Parts: sequence; C-alpha cells; structure tokens
Amino acid sequence: MLGCYCQPNNMPLHGWVLVGKDNSSISNGALAKPVDYKLVWTTSSLKIKQDGEGYIWLPIAPDEYKPVGYVVTTSQEKPSLDKIRCVRSDLTDECTTYHSKKLWRTQNKRFNVFDVRPMKRSIEAQGVSVGTFLAQSGGGANSKPLPIVCLKNTKAKFSYMPNFSQVEAMIKAYSPYMYLHPMEEYLPSSVDWFFTNGAVLIEKRKGVIRESAIEPNGSNLPQGGSNDEEVTYWLDLPLDETKRVKVKQGDLASSQAYVHVKPMMGGTFTDIAMWVFYPFNGGAKAKVACTNIPLRTKGEHVGDWEHVTLRVSNLNGELWKVYFSQHSRGKWVDASELEFQNGNRVVAYSSLHGHALFPKPGVVMQGMRRFGVRNDAAKSDAVMDMANGFEIVGAEYLGSEIREPPWLNYWMNWGPKNGPKGPKQKDSWKGDER
Repeated sequence: MLGCYCQPNNMPLHGWVLVGKDNSSISNGALAKPVDYKLVWTTSSLKIKQDGEGYIWLPIAPDEYKPVGYVVTTSQEKPSLDKIRCVRSDLTDECTTYHSKKLWRTQNKRFNVFDVRPMKRSIEAQGVSVGTFLAQSGGGANSKPLPIVCLKNTKAKFSYMPNFSQVEAMIKAYSPYMYLHPMEEYLPSSVDWFFTNGAVLIEKRKGVIRESAIEPNGSNLPQGGSNDEEVTYWLDLPLDETKRVKVKQGDLASSQAYVHVKPMMGGTFTDIAMWVFYPFNGGAKAKVACTNIPLRTKGEHVGDWEHVTLRVSNLNGELWKVYFSQHSRGKWVDASELEFQNGNRVVAYSSLHGHALFPKPGVVMQGMRRFGVRNDAAKSDAVMDMANGFEIVGAEYLGSEIREPPWLNYWMNWGPKNGPKGPKQKDSWKGDER
C-alpha cells in the first residue's frame, strides 16, 4: 500500500488508489518501509457523532525516499511499519493541492483534507496521481513543498496510449449528447460550413484593409505567427446582411466535434478534448435580485469555440471524469455525478447565447447569488450528437496517422477586435484544463 483513499460520504463511492510492488532485489529498491510515523490529526477532540475515533498518520521516510500518502487508523497506536511503503525519490514528482476538490474540513476550518495532483500537468509531464489525499492544518496557500509527493512515470513511451481504432471506440462509447437551450438563436456549425457560407478573412496591412473569401478547409489562411504593427488578420461575418444573419444563426445539421487526443498524468489517462464551433456568441443576460436584464451586446462576438474533455483511464478504459468549458474557465465532474443517455454517453447542456457547458440543466450564476450573469441551460429538440461525424484533428503521439486541417494552424483571431483564438492556441491544448 502507498496510501489511503478519501472522499466525501455524500456522493457515490468513486475513486482509486495505486499500489506498488518492488521487483528488484537491491538494497535501494523502488520501495522502502517508513522509519516512523507522525500523528497529523485525530477526531478524538471533535464534539460530533462518530462511529469511532480516526487517526491520520504521515509516514516518516528513510533517506532518499518520500511518502506518497497517509495511513488512516481507528487506534491511537502507531501503525505497523509494514503497513505502507515509501517511494525512492527519483521515482517521485512534486504534487499540489486541488483546491476545487476540498474533500473535508473541520467546522472551524483549522483542518482540511484536499485531493492532490501533480504540480506539472501537460502532454510531456511525467507526474502520476496516486489517488491519495493531503491532510493539512490551516487553510492558507502553502509556500513550501507538500509533505507527500506523486509518482513519476520514467518511461516516456506511448505504448500504453490507445491506438487510432481504440480512440474511435472510446469516442463512440462516451461522447456527449449536447443539448441546446429551447430559445437558442445561435447554433453550432462545422468550420467548413462557416467558410463556404460567406465568412471572410480580413487583412489590415499598414492601415489598408483587404477582404478575402476563405477556402472550405482554410488552406488560404495565414499559418502560425502572430499579429504585429505591420499586418493584422481576423475572421468576420459576410458584409451582405442576408448572408450575415444566416451565418450568425449557424447550422446544426453540419456541426461536428473536432477532437484532440493527448496523454495526461504521465500517460495513465487519455484526455479526449471535443471542440465545437459556433459562428456567433450571443449577448449575456444579467440578474439583479429577481430582475433579469438583457445586456445587449455584452458578450457578443464572432467565432466561439467551446469544448468538453473526456478523461479515460489507460488502466481499464473507464471514463473517469469530464471537463465542461465555461467561458474562460470550466469544471471537472466525476463520472459518478454525470447524467448519461443511451448507455455510457454523457449528457451536456449548452447555455443560452453564451454556450458555456454544464452537466445539469438549470440556471447557473456568474458572480454573487443575487447579482451576476445568468447561464440558462435546458433540454430541447435541438441536440448535437458529438459521436456523429467527429473528426480527429490532433493527437501528437500518433504522429503521421493524424492530418491536421489548415484552419487548425491559423493563429490569429476568429473574430474582430479581440476575437477568440482557435483550439490549438488554448493553453489546454498541451496542458491540463484550468
């Protein structure tokens, strides 16, 4: 055992914790017994109803080894040194608290239990979550390393990642049905539909503006680079008003998910990011006490990219959690708390006009409870089946098996002024979700 597992008791049991086995016979093997334990916290002083007292112990590792988890007991006696193993330092990586996943805390907030994850999380990062937790006195941010660490995958190979056919199978098994709001005016479309129905490339060079039609696959878009004082590019709606209205409305029938596949957590998980394009993002609506106030053009912009990310375990192929993008940030939701349809297919809800994605219908406020921006989500007959016609546009580990469309490497704005960037320019393309 490397450490104990913890989760709130008001949700379905859904978790894991890694175990380890040392196959070497050398004295400084991968695993070692602790030399002692330190009592971190006990429930003995809590004036609450409890089945028995609990004790959390931090293993004291021998030199050149580190603990990756705690031992939890129901006795004030120290656990046996055979109970747990510490890991050799070169096989570990620094971890950090996952503050949006606070598992438990005392009423006075002086003791907190957090989920932890690797500090560095990206396609190249080697840190592996163990599934253990952090027990911490005080709720402030830590300036020093945590007393426990994560594991490190020292073999930077991709044999454990799914092949192309397996990726397709996972998408068909888990990909969402995305429900649009009954009053939604601005539907998603394919990128090709956006281009062929009148979207234009605007080039501003030394004050002179030139407008160009865009090829269906974006082959005439500038590739890479960035805007500068000499030349600026952006995409816009057609100038013709009739075409402009049509393109803003989108075309649900043509819509498709654009998929990026990447290793995460040292290759123990596969992240399947499914991107959806909307030609237009509508205006927001504010709520002040019991009054709803349309904000007219606030939030309106051309070119809107939203996504969900499926995190699938490479140990057993199970869907573990799903990330729902919500404006500039988003939220991870465990599979045990998701809504499903037709077996293991996830259900997602796109908010009215803003297209933020949520796991449940209803009203979600941005800001304070009585004042903020509304996100309204509900089921309707307008639904996008993301398994229908999806296109895998990125999977670096598969090399030449994946052919990127030219529009993916267009690095300028997808709308006028400070319009949004495309999927490949998001920090989550090579990193973890926010």
